[in-house]
Amino acid sequence: MPTRLAVKPERDWRESRAYKENGIKMRRRNRRLWRWVIPIGGGLLSAILVSPRGSGSDSFPLHRRPVGGLSVVEQGSRQLKPFDMRLIQRGARLRRSPFFEATRRYGCRAYTVYNHTFLPSYYNDPVSEYWHLIEHVAIWDVGVERQVEISGPDAFTLTQRLTPRDLSRCAVGQGKYVLITADDGGVINDPVLLRLAEDRFWLSLADSDVLLWASGVAVNAGLKVDIQEPDVWPLQLQGPKSKPLVADLFGDRVASMPYYAFSEASLDSIPVVVTRTGWTGEVGYEIYLRDGSRGDELWERVMTAGKGYQIRPTGPSDIRRIEAGILNYGADMTLADNPYELGLGWTVDLDKAQDFIGRAALRRIKAEGVRRKIAGIEIEGAPIEFNETKWAVRQDGRPAGHVTSAIHSPRLKKNIGYAMLPLPAAELGTRLAIATPWGERGARVVPKPFIDPKKAIPKS
Repeated sequence: MPTRLAVKPERDWRESRAYKENGIKMRRRNRRLWRWVIPIGGGLLSAILVSPRGSGSDSFPLHRRPVGGLSVVEQGSRQLKPFDMRLIQRGARLRRSPFFEATRRYGCRAYTVYNHTFLPSYYNDPVSEYWHLIEHVAIWDVGVERQVEISGPDAFTLTQRLTPRDLSRCAVGQGKYVLITADDGGVINDPVLLRLAEDRFWLSLADSDVLLWASGVAVNAGLKVDIQEPDVWPLQLQGPKSKPLVADLFGDRVASMPYYAFSEASLDSIPVVVTRTGWTGEVGYEIYLRDGSRGDELWERVMTAGKGYQIRPTGPSDIRRIEAGILNYGADMTLADNPYELGLGWTVDLDKAQDFIGRAALRRIKAEGVRRKIAGIEIEGAPIEFNETKWAVRQDGRPAGHVTSAIHSPRLKKNIGYAMLPLPAAELGTRLAIATPWGERGARVVPKPFIDPKKAIPKS
């Protein structure tokens, strides 16, 4: 039987930004709310029902809960024990970043696994974390972005072979967003590449095993390279107040770097590389820790410096990255997708001097044209929760692809997302039907990104 918990909110939920903006109403009998919490798979938030006290018939399903409304975890945080990692971990197979203990100490309430490493999902309601990100500054543990370091006499040759992007145009001290492609043109990974020296590169990875792929390519080609996973662990500082915070920490020279530039630096003798990059579409930086034994020290140093800027730990914001048109490897792009289907043809330099894996396939695909592509969509109806599966799409009653990512944007007051669609269905304005967990919803194809298409914000 479910356990019934009575939680007194710190304030009336009707006063919240989410309630005022979304206008979701609920019959009120008492300001005190009851929440039914049903543990499923060890998670407290898997099935939460909300109703006014004393109203057993007025159940309020999870997907109709006011977006941004505080869950029992948020409201009763003082009563909860730290997250029990045994619920998601078995043995020592999964890795913990040097910031992991700090994330627990600061109240992380859920983790996922990414590159065999724990990634904090959220500390508070994801909508409140979103508003904090776009108004202040957020710190993320993204140590899951494991690095592949390629160095040695043939480092440039190998790295050029791995990606369709022409790295002869990438100077030392510069970063690039690149794709790693397979022989058929499919996307293996979409890392940020940093060129630390003429013959030394870092690939900051999305969720797939590029270390093994790069090693196999190097051995097969007989190249003289050293490929390793260095002791390097990124933190992200994102949001409009990240620039003055970075200036306080590292000086104006580092804070004023152009988009995708980076600089080697130190903070109280802690060695780091600071990049002007991020996963939000906001002004942001990543601090690459180069000594894993000093992770907790770096975290606390940044938190102390950030107090005046209202710094707060959060999880990665899927709301903001979807608004910004940022694709998530494993969800929006996979090995089955090629750069042209993903709208990433600009990362492919077919005519670069050095050969690369997938060149012939990508040349053919470009010449013939794609049969499907990822498109922006708006979904009608009440605010939706972030999709946990790929939702089926129909056009005129016929199957027409699937939704890869979808979420409610509290700023746009719309349900937005991406769908991989056959080319005719991907035309702007096309009407679609989406099979959501709350029934079929109407949708239409719209331009993406949804906010700041020229990336003026992160470049500012």
